Amino acid sequence: MIEKIHLENILFLDIETVPAEENFKTLDAEMQQLWELKTQYQRRDEFTPEDFYDRAGIWAEFGKIVCISVGYFTFKGDIRNFRVTSFFGDEPKILKDFNNLLSNHFNQPQHLLCGHNAKEFDIPFIARRMIINQIPIPAKLNLFGKKPWEIPHLDTLELWKFGDYKHFTSLKLLTKILGIPSPKGDIDGSQVGHVYYVEKDIDRIVTYCEKDTIAVAQIFLRLRREELLVDDEVLHV
Repeated sequence: MIEKIHLENILFLDIETVPAEENFKTLDAEMQQLWELKTQYQRRDEFTPEDFYDRAGIWAEFGKIVCISVGYFTFKGDIRNFRVTSFFGDEPKILKDFNNLLSNHFNQPQHLLCGHNAKEFDIPFIARRMIINQIPIPAKLNLFGKKPWEIPHLDTLELWKFGDYKHFTSLKLLTKILGIPSPKGDIDGSQVGHVYYVEKDIDRIVTYCEKDTIAVAQIFLRLRREELLVDDEVLHV
């Protein structure tokens, strides 16, 4: 029962990713060929490999992380706060800082990670990029040999599915139907690569990522039938 989980033991998270190279043409010949093979079923005959490259950020082999935002609850008497912070910029530093957070502050058995579709996307993507960048994988992300009930992750999409594995509900749709203020600002996921490479506006991406992290926490509260966060309870640190 998710009502029995202590909120302060959950680290809510979201990541933003972009293609590892700005343009398909800057990939070496072998990577171009591997990209063509990797995406042939998704592209079919509708797109060339180059035309499809703007979607490279969804694959850890061809993308990279430009922001990880995290949030966690704190309680002091009757005062509830949700603290949000972000790691952004150079990918190795992002991953090292996130590793440090998990290893030193969210490393106990009771600690859980929570995101929307995080089990399928965010968490595997982070772990794969850590391997590629030769950064140690913290215990919370090292799932080898663990049984499903031993994996220390929550997923708001999975919770909403109620066992229906064919069902997918976006973060935006779920916040709408649950009466949660929309987390989306002036960009969406498909525009992050353009904002990063062309506009070079990482602050805009960080804001977008943090709004999604807050939205995940709001969904979790709604699933527990608890009061939503108000602006004064959210602290950006």
